[in-house]
Amino acid sequence: MEVDRRSDHDSSQLAPGTLELREPTSSARTPAKALVAPHALEASHDAVPMTPGALETKPSATADLDLVRRCRDRAFAQMVAMIHIANKERETMPGDPKVGGHPAACASAADVLGALHLLVRKPQDYVACKPHASPIDHAYHHLMRLFRREDGTWLDEETQKATMHRLRKFAEPGASDVFQSYHAKADPDSFHFLPSGTVGIPPVNSLFLALAHEFAESQGLEAEGYQLPEDVHFWSLMGDGEFREGSLHEAFPEASERGLANVTWILDYNRQNLDGTRLTNENLVGAKDSDRAAQLALANGWKVIQLRHGSVRREMFERKGGEAFQRFLERDLSDYEFQHLLFGNDAKAIRDAALRLTPETKAFLRDADDDELVRGFRDLGGHDLALITRALESARNDDTAPYFLVAHTVKGRGLADCGHPANHSSLPSKKEVEEVLERNGLSFAQPFELFEQGTAEDTFLRERSEVFRRHIEANDDKILRNRELADRAVDEAGGVPDALDVDLSLYPMVHTQQMWGQLAAKMIRIGTHGSGARPIGGAEKDLDETEQRWAPAARWFLTMSPDVGTSTQIAATMNSRIYGPVVDVDQDGEQDLPEFDVRHPEMIAAQDRGNHHLRFEITEANTMSALGSFGKMGAYTGLPFVPVMTVYDFFIKRALDQLYYDLYWGAEFILLGTPSGVTLSPEGAQHSWKSDIQMPGLVTWEPSFAVELDWILSDAVKRQFERRNEGRNGVLIRAVTRSLPQKMLLEHLRNQRRFCAGLPEDALLKPAGEGEEWGDALDVGTLQNIPDAEIFESIRRDCLEGAYTLIDWRGYAGYEPGDNVVQLFCLGALVTEAIDASKALLALGIFANVHVVSSPELLCGILAHKNDYRQLREGLGVSGDLYLQLAGQTANSAELVGLAGRRVPIVAVLDGEAGLLDNLGSIVGVRQITCAVRRFSKCGRPDQVFGYQSIDSGAVIDAAGRALSETALEDLVVPRNVLEALAGTARPATRPHWRELWPVSPGENEA
Repeated sequence: MEVDRRSDHDSSQLAPGTLELREPTSSARTPAKALVAPHALEASHDAVPMTPGALETKPSATADLDLVRRCRDRAFAQMVAMIHIANKERETMPGDPKVGGHPAACASAADVLGALHLLVRKPQDYVACKPHASPIDHAYHHLMRLFRREDGTWLDEETQKATMHRLRKFAEPGASDVFQSYHAKADPDSFHFLPSGTVGIPPVNSLFLALAHEFAESQGLEAEGYQLPEDVHFWSLMGDGEFREGSLHEAFPEASERGLANVTWILDYNRQNLDGTRLTNENLVGAKDSDRAAQLALANGWKVIQLRHGSVRREMFERKGGEAFQRFLERDLSDYEFQHLLFGNDAKAIRDAALRLTPETKAFLRDADDDELVRGFRDLGGHDLALITRALESARNDDTAPYFLVAHTVKGRGLADCGHPANHSSLPSKKEVEEVLERNGLSFAQPFELFEQGTAEDTFLRERSEVFRRHIEANDDKILRNRELADRAVDEAGGVPDALDVDLSLYPMVHTQQMWGQLAAKMIRIGTHGSGARPIGGAEKDLDETEQRWAPAARWFLTMSPDVGTSTQIAATMNSRIYGPVVDVDQDGEQDLPEFDVRHPEMIAAQDRGNHHLRFEITEANTMSALGSFGKMGAYTGLPFVPVMTVYDFFIKRALDQLYYDLYWGAEFILLGTPSGVTLSPEGAQHSWKSDIQMPGLVTWEPSFAVELDWILSDAVKRQFERRNEGRNGVLIRAVTRSLPQKMLLEHLRNQRRFCAGLPEDALLKPAGEGEEWGDALDVGTLQNIPDAEIFESIRRDCLEGAYTLIDWRGYAGYEPGDNVVQLFCLGALVTEAIDASKALLALGIFANVHVVSSPELLCGILAHKNDYRQLREGLGVSGDLYLQLAGQTANSAELVGLAGRRVPIVAVLDGEAGLLDNLGSIVGVRQITCAVRRFSKCGRPDQVFGYQSIDSGAVIDAAGRALSETALEDLVVPRNVLEALAGTARPATRPHWRELWPVSPGENEA
């Protein structure tokens, strides 16, 4: 395979100009926004037609670049001071972990970010910046006076200065004026800045934010009175080590294929990473890593600009023999050798290397003096403000393709450890910090002074600050107006209903994945009603009363999937409803396709109002990032989209990093993981494992019956519109492909004493059809029940709290807690095994109450911890109570009465990791046995695989028997002081009691 490497091996083909712009060639059949070609055109900026004015020598703002450089230098000095204070001037305690700063990483990006913040970026733009550059961003924002609190108030100058002292300070309750280690949503300058504590993910989220904004523009929202952002660009700066992250490579095709021309990725190419100089195999690859990265971008349809050379170099290239010196720098000198010579800073070493690698440089080197040679050698394009600004403006003004900028930089530029292979976390000495501050008119005592009022720098920065502040405040108003408009529509329709009310009589035997498909189709049909979209399920019909109530909320509902839409039952929502740029393909062949046994949705995409499904390839990480980006539109724009991602549950682990980021970011979304667990038994070993995912902000659900899924999905949407999803902004719903008879739910609920009507208070029950051995107990099958609607409403409330009781033997004859009772918890599809086990145990004289867990998170996870496991203790009535009986006189004469008793043990059965439910017993303080998946699976029928995993009904029966037999008979001794207290003869206390300090139970007064 031949690769066009003219820029790598034949620099004589290039004019010695400033920019090396390479763009993919287009074909007659390829739209302008979908340029995809493996080869590149490389030329000087004068030879490439661009947007008018984009490549002028000065930026469009006509700013004085010398003034901008002075602003950059002050930001640089304040960055150095900020990091020094966070590391050297901090309070410590013995044993504290070490901390490190990254001034060298900030230094390499200082010029690129200076051009971006001070000249090119517009207030509405979004930025994702490499984590280690966050202090230099904060320094620029400090100069621009862009610190504010969550309530919208701007920090005054003195408070700003104080905040600059608080990098990595702990934010005490009520104090927000601090900076996290890396870009965080809590930072006072976080407006349109993506959190970046992780690498390789924020640039991808930025890309999909661009897609979310484009999607919003296609939905006809402006005609409904909504205000949409205009002229938004999405910038991302990443390190060259970070660029090896697979998440970035996976996302590369998305921008060009979807026509996202307002996306720019900038590579801070300083040839170093955390462990030292990067070592890439240039001989084998045939190109420097910067060119390999550029070729990757080109192959994926991006335009590329290499910022290799500063103005000093470019002037040197125009001299006699300069082309040989350019070839030495671009082709013959490896990155490793360049970095070695850079740190050495020695003219003789540079000459020797040039003569050895590129003998043609002899004449050029003879005419260059040492100082000039060293200055030119170190003059990289990523530090040339004029060049950087032209490149950034080119990317912003060109609406034909996304841009990839490779900014060649020096790590540690401006510091004593400049270019040192171990400078990633090195910190300047206090003396060097003082010198840097002094060079820029600052002092160590007052390092964060702004420019003196009335100076040109102060005027420039105040004007830019005013532009940004006005926009930020206007954006707040726009968000508020949009949300008020959406809320008003929902309120006027009567609020979000409690259920979508799918007619379950049509689905007597159904699985939860199939029901998800029905619910999704109904939601999309309601939300796109009247849009002209292809009808779902035949001709478009009028909305009934419940559907009309749903319409304002369903308006914002959309789905996405990584190539598993049809297999997760949402073919109906995809059919002629794929959102995306129109692709020019020949559809004539479609007419000759044979009929299929499965649905074959029409996959041709369009950017129409009724298209509410985003199709991805097999890229779970991309889809998860897109889910989070769409889920942030409510916060960023006031447009409350409800994105739902369907994915095979066992592949969620491929995108756990992205899921965690979405949650930390505060995105609002629903994740539909289906199918899940070894219940998908024919798929065997790898398609099985269901993880215990406990992350802040995530609520997990696993419905057993179809109606539960309706309640859960409706509740998730309702909470988003009612602003009640704090701490649970991410919703994970797990579904299966194992069908259950739906009548089983109501049949067992009707047998509960609490749902029987008109019973005497002391009446005891017996199961339907049982004989005289139950004595005079009432046959439950002969009794009247309260209305089914009331039963369902009670169960709906319990279901949404995390669990409900399906089989409840309380009130039945012979029910003796502490002797023959066990609490049986089941999750999802294993409700059948739990029911069968309960029936079999009853025949053995054991009463096994069956509790169906709808949400492990709400019953025994993080969210349950917040309310002291209220649903487990109070809603289900599960406790660690000791049921007592007399046990005779004690041997100790001081202890007068002896008692003994047992507690009610717990058995849990689930298709997944034991950790999903195995802490129930420890919460209430009883013996628990958990039947869970503990090994790789096999192919087979569900009953075979359940038996292999010991989660079948037989395993549950055995676990219940063992739990009862292993629940010890506990002796309880009543001390004399208790008896004295009961008799009123106790002596008064002479010292404080611990209950005065802890008067309530743990968790009762937690947030």
